Amino acid sequence: QLQASGGGLVQAGGSLRLSCAASGRTWQTYYMGWIRQAPGKEREFVAAVTWTGANTYYADSVKGRFTISRDNAKNTVYLQMDNLKPEDTAVYYCAADQTYSDILWSRRSASLDYWGQGTLVTVSS
Repeated sequence: QLQASGGGLVQAGGSLRLSCAASGRTWQTYYMGWIRQAPGKEREFVAAVTWTGANTYYADSVKGRFTISRDNAKNTVYLQMDNLKPEDTAVYYCAADQTYSDILWSRRSASLDYWGQGTLVTVSS
């Protein structure tokens, strides 16, 4: 089970930190990450991280502004979002899969093994 939290309303240029608490199974072999969906738009890959945290992956639209990390002792993944823009407004979902590929996470994210409920991020201009 994946439980996302931390969304809210923030002004452009502000910051938020999303959390995704994982439970109910062993997550050590899973890549974990975030997918977002803006109103009227398709799902979009945001970021993913390996179990060790040694490798991270980002969408070009968030590189340099967002940072993904994980605390394995707490079974929690974080998404630090800085310099937020109105176009970052979306429902953010955490997800997990034993595989990472650009195609899977960017184009076939509906096939990811596990999804959490979303948390809404609204960035005002």
